[in-house]
Amino acid sequence: MKIALFGGSFDPPHKGHDAVIKEALKTIDIDQLIIMPTFINPFKKGFFADEEKRLEWVIKLWGNLDKVKICDFEIKQKRPVPSIESVEYLYKIYQPSQFYFLIGADHLEKLHLWHNFEKLNSLVEFVIANRDNIEIPKKFKDLKTDIKISSSFIRYTLDTDKVCEKIKNEVKDYYKKFQKTDII
Repeated sequence: MKIALFGGSFDPPHKGHDAVIKEALKTIDIDQLIIMPTFINPFKKGFFADEEKRLEWVIKLWGNLDKVKICDFEIKQKRPVPSIESVEYLYKIYQPSQFYFLIGADHLEKLHLWHNFEKLNSLVEFVIANRDNIEIPKKFKDLKTDIKISSSFIRYTLDTDKVCEKIKNEVKDYYKKFQKTDII
């Protein structure tokens, strides 16, 4: 079995994530794409939307796609989970002949700092989604998905132009409570 893993905070999920998922399903020879929201990214100090809300959004957006499975393994751990743990967990379940790991190009600079990177690198083939005009080294497969958006931009501006239609209003309403109000 050939599988791919796409993890992330999805705080909130947006059209950039959607493009990665759809391009991976279209261009990579896989039997299953596992989408795994984090409880909290090991490189971040917190999150805005709680894990249940982010999981709910991910399920709404991609839970009914062919070949897609939503996995709550990291959320259930209630702590930052290094990618190697998630990969080893999925190896036990799927025993894949090929394991692709989808990441955004913005992660390339610090990829070598990921927990137990050498082992992780030996277990997966990284597939890099284009982002922010970052050059992707030839040694990696790449996904042509260069959508210019970030979850933090959506949170801070409440500009939901690049949020998928199914959750657009919900996302805007949710993050409104984090906006600072100026009292004059």
